[in-house]
Amino acid sequence: MKLYTGDLSPYSAKVRMQIYAMGITDIEFELPPSFFMGKLSEVSPLGRIPVLEVADGVIPESEVIAEYLDDLYPERSLSGATPRVRADVRLISRIADIYLLNNIFMVLPQLNRKTRVDAIRDLFVAQVTRGMGALERHIGDGEFAVGDSLTRADCTLVPALFLCEKTVPRLDVDDPILATEKVAGYWEKIQSNEFASKILDEMARGMQARLDGTERKFIEAAIAKEKEGGN
Repeated sequence: MKLYTGDLSPYSAKVRMQIYAMGITDIEFELPPSFFMGKLSEVSPLGRIPVLEVADGVIPESEVIAEYLDDLYPERSLSGATPRVRADVRLISRIADIYLLNNIFMVLPQLNRKTRVDAIRDLFVAQVTRGMGALERHIGDGEFAVGDSLTRADCTLVPALFLCEKTVPRLDVDDPILATEKVAGYWEKIQSNEFASKILDEMARGMQARLDGTERKFIEAAIAKEKEGGN
């Protein structure tokens, strides 16, 4: 199997964290040049990472990939042991994906102060804050998001909270994590988990590459190599 993935993509990161935690070792990671050239849709019609390539085709969308891996390796599943726990895991993942990440991505164009529209920033920041409030009510009190062991809820939430912490304050607003009690406590504790720590290091590497121009140079080199190979 092959996973099309990128360091900074939180949706890719959640799948990688699940792979690490499940101990799956037969999945190759790759970020094809076609992703940078707008041609990933030739691999997957959605044109977004992550995409899991399997023997009989491709599987797009992080949550679908996550469910597939749990089904493929049921003895290692990170979905939870009971119907209620599984419901809580799905709920936390849904809050992270829809109410946090979606709104964070929608507000990212407002990072530039010169072109920022305050009303748009405030609208999406309010939605992120609302999602954080919902997370505060549903997250567990312990070391993990749900129950006493790592689940797919953690795999989704860790990249989402990383992106929130690293980007939302750059909009000249407070980090919504700081206004919480349970979420803030969870965030402090989960970062010492071996699988979370690995993902956070990868995402930090990806963010540094974007900020210092390394990512741009890699993209340009990859595109040039792809075009050269096509001649």
